[in-house]
Amino acid sequence: MKNRNSFKIYVFHYKPDKIIADAPEYAHIWAGKNGKPRINGFLGDDTGDNISDKNRYYSELTGLYWIWKNSKSDIIGSCHYRRYFTTAKKPTLFLLKQVLYFPIGIWRSRFGIIHTQNLKFWNKRLISENEAVEILKDFDAILPVRRKLKLSIKDHYNKYHNIEDLKRIEELVGELYPEYSSTFSKVLKEDRMFANNMFILKWEAFDKLMEWLFSILFKFEKEINLDDYQHYQERIFGFLSERLITVWIAHNNIKYKELPLVYFKKLKVKLDA
Repeated sequence: MKNRNSFKIYVFHYKPDKIIADAPEYAHIWAGKNGKPRINGFLGDDTGDNISDKNRYYSELTGLYWIWKNSKSDIIGSCHYRRYFTTAKKPTLFLLKQVLYFPIGIWRSRFGIIHTQNLKFWNKRLISENEAVEILKDFDAILPVRRKLKLSIKDHYNKYHNIEDLKRIEELVGELYPEYSSTFSKVLKEDRMFANNMFILKWEAFDKLMEWLFSILFKFEKEINLDDYQHYQERIFGFLSERLITVWIAHNNIKYKELPLVYFKKLKVKLDA
């Protein structure tokens, strides 16, 4: 039986580590717990209906699947142990630092992301329940600022992953959801993508997205040999889901609010923002 809350942002961890967001609206999930001993402060994705044992291939999606099948909130959020949404304005010092991103060539990789080591400053400025609820009065979803790629989504995938996988996903979308085919083709030609599988959605939209997403990924999984994916490429389903979520958002004309992400790159050193 599913537990019911009105609002919850789930934070995915790949091992029990420092908890940053400690407000009551945040819940921390050990994604890939898979029977390991319980750790205080962390939920596990290995109870009830779960795919926790597939975490090395599905990454944070094992946590999303667990939420979908074992919990229910009016509003569901997804973020990572180092990445969080914020509505706060960037400090002046940070804006000055951003100017340097252009000459050193890192502006694309940091577009929409606030890289910081200042936990004390930003921990108080992570998105709150009240802020999210207020935004969702006018929007269907809260999403991260779309990542800027140097290449099209398709060419970017071809450069860093096996393009045959993406081609097969496109075929499966055509087989399972033919009404999405034209959107899929159009989105893959674009150079903007919703990365990290992060969002804040109302339950109805979350439920529809999960049903659509996992029906495609599970069918694809049956066709491949997971042993063919090693090291970085093991996270095959996490990579594919970023592209699929971007397609789903576009096809369903989701009215969304883009927010920057606070990325706590190194937490042992405390510097100004």
